[in-house]
Amino acid sequence: MPHFHLEYSANLDGAVDIGALCEAIRAEAASIDTFPIAGIRVRATRVDHYAIADGNPKHGFIDLSVRLRAGRSDTVKHDAITQVFAALQGFVAPAMATHSIALSAEMRDIDPDLSPKFGNIRDHLEDRA
Repeated sequence: MPHFHLEYSANLDGAVDIGALCEAIRAEAASIDTFPIAGIRVRATRVDHYAIADGNPKHGFIDLSVRLRAGRSDTVKHDAITQVFAALQGFVAPAMATHSIALSAEMRDIDPDLSPKFGNIRDHLEDRA
């Protein structure tokens, strides 16, 4: 695991290609050694009801939540979230040139004793290196 969950305001439809953003986050995460490729999950949830700043409906947001199994050092986690957040900022930069958008990210550890996992994705990866 890590799980990457993007929440975004509905007013960004048309301004940001959310499917392509999911792929950009996945690709960036796959380039970081601390994230096992078989565990990477990126998903996005459109938020239809929200209120931001002064209430002007032109404002939008993208919030990235990263959950990963505990055990990595703070330095490793800081470097990883910094790299992924930079990919998010780079992807959204063209939309931010013309739209009011707030970006945020948070990384949280998951207690492995309280989060059972099972799957066979590793068995189906083309490159098992």
